[in-house]
Amino acid sequence: MNVIRWLGIVFIALLVFSAFGPWLEKLGLGKLPGDVRFRLFGRDVFLPFASSVLIGLIGLVVARFL
Repeated sequence: MNVIRWLGIVFIALLVFSAFGPWLEKLGLGKLPGDVRFRLFGRDVFLPFASSVLIGLIGLVVARFL
């Protein structure tokens, strides 16, 4: 059950990055050491692994206090 919850948190974090990517990059998210950017078949691919985990942990802490 915990794995499903974490997958949901990571999925939501990826959606947040998709929608608010340029704005979050101004805050420094998306440029962490675990975030991957590369070009594949002429398209830029961005996989924000570290930033997604960070947002998930922040969300977890906020949820614990609420």
